[in-house]
Amino acid sequence: MSHTPALEIKDLHVSIEDKEILKGLSLTVQKGEIHAIMGPNGSGKSTFANTLMGHPKYEVTKGDILFKGESILEWEADERSRAGLFMAFQYPVAIPGLSVANFLRTAINARLAPPETDGTGSVPRKKGIAPKEFRELLKQNMKLLHMDESFATRYLNDGFSGGEKKRAEILQMAILKPEIAIMDETDSGLDIDALRIVSEGVNALAGPEIGVLVITHYNRILNYIKPHKVHVMIDGRIELSGGAELALQLESRGYDWVREEVEAR
Repeated sequence: MSHTPALEIKDLHVSIEDKEILKGLSLTVQKGEIHAIMGPNGSGKSTFANTLMGHPKYEVTKGDILFKGESILEWEADERSRAGLFMAFQYPVAIPGLSVANFLRTAINARLAPPETDGTGSVPRKKGIAPKEFRELLKQNMKLLHMDESFATRYLNDGFSGGEKKRAEILQMAILKPEIAIMDETDSGLDIDALRIVSEGVNALAGPEIGVLVITHYNRILNYIKPHKVHVMIDGRIELSGGAELALQLESRGYDWVREEVEAR
């Protein structure tokens, strides 16, 4: 069995328009682990998530991101996605006219059969998923996530509530079966019911084949998703790591005591 970490971030420095946001962040995530990254607003959490997925606005000035032992700094976002990285966004985009089912089928086909040729310039390398197989896969996963089948016929995120948007993302994650899933502030703007639904979805998908990175400002989601490790991000670095109990400490004490500890070092 390979002991190469699924995701390894080494001394990562990231700038946006010459302003340094991440200042030497290191983190290792194995498959089968759930990690939570918590921190006050402005600590660099979303910058971290976007950098992992290859957003062109974020410039890596130092350090490395290794996925299954290989540096992915030069990879485009779609290459990272096909290799097995997935990100659930804070604000998913609505696409009127595109049904959830068609979107998911397009997504899985893009992952299975990248738009490349066999060298002759015209023949695709492999075919996508068969319609019957896709319908079966969709049905199974919607059942697993306790979703009504009519959901698949609706236009993607068009008129969806906050909870429905997040459920659509969890369904996408279930269908694509990534090796590492990054949840960027997935709990923002959700009421308790929606939060529970999203958490149940993540818990249903968690297991030895997937590593999950939950990036959050609040402790609420961690009442439903139990992380193996909690990391506190302050000013572009992970300054403190611990078990699930660390999240409870942050809930009762806020972040200032971590800042004070950092300053006292």
